[in-house]
Amino acid sequence: MAVFSGPLQTLIDEMGRLPGIGPKSAQRITFHLLKVAPEDAMRLAEAIIAVKERITLCPRCFNVAEGELCAICRDDRRDGTSVCVVEDPRDIVSVEKTGEFRGRYHVLQGALNPIEGIGPEQLRIRELLARLDPEGITEVILCTNPNLEGEATAMWLARMLKPMGLTVTRIASGLPVGGDLEYADELTLGRALEGRREVAD
Repeated sequence: MAVFSGPLQTLIDEMGRLPGIGPKSAQRITFHLLKVAPEDAMRLAEAIIAVKERITLCPRCFNVAEGELCAICRDDRRDGTSVCVVEDPRDIVSVEKTGEFRGRYHVLQGALNPIEGIGPEQLRIRELLARLDPEGITEVILCTNPNLEGEATAMWLARMLKPMGLTVTRIASGLPVGGDLEYADELTLGRALEGRREVAD
């Protein structure tokens, strides 16, 4: 039941819809915004509007982009023959922090999860396959999360890609099973990338 009314309750409700923000946190953030200087609140509002207006998905790799392609796809110094497949754009940040990978990326926008109705058709797998020949890709690194969904996605992709004559590798152990790449430290993720192995049949 709403305690407040008008724009105050609307903001509390909208804050509560954000991931990881419960009703109490939504109230706390809203009242914090009430207390800050108007220009600080406006800066936040303008940043949200700018992101929604100017940030899109890269049509090649599905990373976040401002403009036609993302910064990584625009960088000619990257190795175009090696592609690291991740679930989410945030995973790219984690891999980039290691300094171990100089190729390009492909963001699946999720992982296989039949219980939630996410099959291969709901992911950017078709687009990955369409990139292989035109871009001369020879190695695909499967860098999905080391949890049940991520492992299932990696195995499914490996079975599809191996017959094409590509080198298909999976990041090595070192990451906790059931964890997310987003929360891995650089050293652990760096070792996992260095020790990646070919996926067995």
